[in-house]
Amino acid sequence: MTSQGPHIPSDKRFLIFFDFDETIVDETSDDQVVQTVPGQFLPTWLKDTYHPGRYNEYMQRVLGYLAEQGVTESDIRAVMEKIPATPGMLTLFQFLRTRPQTDFEVVLLSDANSFFIESWLRRTGARALFHRIFTNPATFNKDGRLVLRPFHSHDCPRCPVNMCKQVVLRDYIMRRTQERGRPYQRVFYVGDGANDFCPAASLGPRDVAFARRDFPMHRLIIETHESMPGQFKAVTVPWVSAEEVVERLRKHVAE
Repeated sequence: MTSQGPHIPSDKRFLIFFDFDETIVDETSDDQVVQTVPGQFLPTWLKDTYHPGRYNEYMQRVLGYLAEQGVTESDIRAVMEKIPATPGMLTLFQFLRTRPQTDFEVVLLSDANSFFIESWLRRTGARALFHRIFTNPATFNKDGRLVLRPFHSHDCPRCPVNMCKQVVLRDYIMRRTQERGRPYQRVFYVGDGANDFCPAASLGPRDVAFARRDFPMHRLIIETHESMPGQFKAVTVPWVSAEEVVERLRKHVAE
C-alpha cells in the first residue's frame, strides 16, 4: 500500500526515510497485537506455522485467529496507540515539523501494515509529517477481520518475499528525481532492522544511514565494512536516542 498525501512540491532539499517498528516506535507492532488475545499469547500450533521469509503470510494467519477470538478493530487500535515512541523520536518529529517547507521530504517505509501505522501516527498527531507511506495494506472486511496483503513481489534474495525496501527506495528516488528535474542534496535513512540494511546499502557517499546502535542494521553495516571495505557507501551514524539524529540533521541543514 502506498498512502498518497497531497502533491509534493519539487523544492525539497533533503529526502528522509523512516522505518516504523523499533525505529519510530520502541516495540514491534506485530508482537504488540498479541496483547489483544485472551491470555495474551498465541497457541503453539499457530506459532509453528511461521517460515523464514514468509512472515507476512504468518501474520495473515495471526490476524485471522484474532478475529476468531473476538478481537475487534477498536481493540487493535487501542493497543497500537499505546506503543511508546523510541527515545527522542517525538523530538525528531518536532524538529522536522519546524523546519522550512523546502527542507525535508519525509517518507515512511515499513514491513508492518497500514492499519497499525496509521493508528499510531494519528494518535500522536504525526500523520501529516509524512508525505508518503509504503507498507503492507491492511483493511477490515465485513466480518471484522483485519485482512493483510503483501506490498509487492520482488527478486531480492535477502528480503522477505512481500517487501524489499531497497526496490521501493530506489524506485521512489528515481521517480522523484525525474519529477523534480534534479537530485536531492542528501538522502537520509533512519532504521534498525536487517531489512533496513538492504535499502541503506543503495545510498551514496553523501547520504547518511542512521542505524539504531547495536540493532541488526548497525551490526550488518559493521560486518560489511570489515568483510567488504568500501561496499557500504553511506555515512553511518549510530543512534540510541533520536535526538542524536536531530543533532546531525542540524549540521546538514546549515550547509
